[in-house]
Amino acid sequence: MSAVTQTQNTTSGPPPPGVYVPAVLFFHPGSEDIDEEAYRKHILRLAEGGVTGILVQGSNGEAQHLSHAERSRTIAFARKTLDEAGFQHVLIIAGTGAQSARETKELCVEAKESGAGWALVLTPSTWAPAMGADSISRFHREVADASPLPYMIYNFPTVTAGLDLDSDLIFSLATHPNIVGTKLSCGNVGKIQRLSSSFDYRSSFATFAGKSDVFLHTLLSGGAGTIAALVNLVPKTHAKVFKLFLEYQKTKAAKVLEEAFTLQSKLSAADWAVSKIGGVGGVKAIVAQEFGYGNGTVRGPLKEASLSALVQSEQGAKWWKAVEEVIKIEKLL
Repeated sequence: MSAVTQTQNTTSGPPPPGVYVPAVLFFHPGSEDIDEEAYRKHILRLAEGGVTGILVQGSNGEAQHLSHAERSRTIAFARKTLDEAGFQHVLIIAGTGAQSARETKELCVEAKESGAGWALVLTPSTWAPAMGADSISRFHREVADASPLPYMIYNFPTVTAGLDLDSDLIFSLATHPNIVGTKLSCGNVGKIQRLSSSFDYRSSFATFAGKSDVFLHTLLSGGAGTIAALVNLVPKTHAKVFKLFLEYQKTKAAKVLEEAFTLQSKLSAADWAVSKIGGVGGVKAIVAQEFGYGNGTVRGPLKEASLSALVQSEQGAKWWKAVEEVIKIEKLL
């Protein structure tokens, strides 16, 4: 185990502010076995693009479609790839959510053993009607008590049968000594503002936007940054927005903030477009076409996205134009 991995595994605070990416995982067509070479190329392009950290097995990493062995393997592979290429400073967060508290605890332990520095946990949703605020709180507290890694709450109603943790519930969970942050893929700016203004993201509890759509808005609200799918496509553009924000914090120069918002507008348009193009399958297909590695293979029940079919419709062509614009910016940075 590398020295950096050991440092991550003994930390107790939130991840530092910045740009994080829920990295997609590539599979070989037909067999659906993990394509390690494509995954390696992707991890390195993201690191070279300036990301602060990589979320292994977020929703975009198809965590729910992987076995325990595959989940541990991908974490260890990502850490080793980064370390061997000189990117020891790039952090690893592991998605460790499962449908029972018992299995989630097991995944947290396995994530630490594989080299992750933080655990990010979705609320179970198989029994969604039974998951009231008390049940949700009890689940996260029980798992956080047992987790050997600092624990983050992942709120993504789209993939949890509509379960949406409100700011009061997250605020109460944030008082737990091992719960250090949240990823809000609900994209609720008001929720982001309420949580960000209540906690110091550097020492106690960090609030991250789960969408590029509200990246700069989160930073201006006092949030820690973003953990967003679009970073898979344009890491440099996100890093540029973060750099401009830091410059604005120091100088309060209106022109700097204006430049940041100009880039943010492109990110917002592309973020919406990618969600309509095909989500995880769309991200993979775009990476393969624009950056020359991987392919669009996903594990069922997800569906592959057809970029060629997309541009045949007027609306599809409009979405693709938004993606093309931000990729053009990326390739110039």
